[in-house]
Amino acid sequence: MPKVGIIYNDVKPVACQAALEWEEKLTRRGCTVSLATGMGGILGYSQPDRPVCHTPLGSLVPPHFNEDMSFAVVLGGDGTVLSAFRQLAPIGVPLLTVNTGHMGFLTETYMNQLPQAIEQVLEGNYEIEERGMMAVRLFHRSDLVWEALCLNEMVLHREPLTSMCHFEVAIGCHSPVDIAADGIILSTPTGSTAYSLSAGGPVITPGVEVTQLIPICPHSLASRGLVFPDREQVTIRSANPDPLVLIVDGNAGCYVMTKDEVKTCRAPYPARFIRLKPPEFFTVLREKLGWGLPHIAKPTSVELP
Repeated sequence: MPKVGIIYNDVKPVACQAALEWEEKLTRRGCTVSLATGMGGILGYSQPDRPVCHTPLGSLVPPHFNEDMSFAVVLGGDGTVLSAFRQLAPIGVPLLTVNTGHMGFLTETYMNQLPQAIEQVLEGNYEIEERGMMAVRLFHRSDLVWEALCLNEMVLHREPLTSMCHFEVAIGCHSPVDIAADGIILSTPTGSTAYSLSAGGPVITPGVEVTQLIPICPHSLASRGLVFPDREQVTIRSANPDPLVLIVDGNAGCYVMTKDEVKTCRAPYPARFIRLKPPEFFTVLREKLGWGLPHIAKPTSVELP
């Protein structure tokens, strides 16, 4: 029988209860089950007087989780999913993502559908969708001092976010460009429906191997979003005398000092989603964000007076 992992949000009682219940159920079926919380994928924040907290990419794998696992179940919202992929992407474990949160944009199924979903996965009746992740690294005087895996986006801005920043951005071998803005976002296609969407960026379908750069409130009519191949390495240098804050996937970050360099590239580890039916990205956009809904109500879509 397979070896199975469970990653759960230990802040939510429903996720905690479901994790314990399914550990018992899967064990009774002969599976070897390992539990871990999503908190293990939270990288933590630096302090102004201690700007570096180096967490190597592969160091977040929970105890007793390894490449021999058939799959892992994630019980939580989008934040738990992001954390779980930072924990398990380096060992290639596919994740069945179960929504116990609010939006659940990245989740595959819901709690009331979990018994059928588990049965389907145990029978091997599923597909695996791979999505690109981004490796974000901070260098101080050519020394690597911080790094993280990123499924959605990295954001670089001033703290507090009240004044303009100046950045020098080099993409691949192209000439560097200067950007004056409140901050900048580098996003994967998966992250195109997150912060970058709110900042005016386009929606990018997950299968496109690109990265997008979005200035946050740029102080120029010429500074607009840019989409480029994700094989291009990006180097960002700050032209500000004060420290900046680097945030990865909205919940972890570090301070970036003057003359530090932030470098990003496509990560060697993909995010492996278990899909119980063929992926349909436009349906998710419609259900979660209302994309493509008719601008005039039709008789079949609303209850008329």
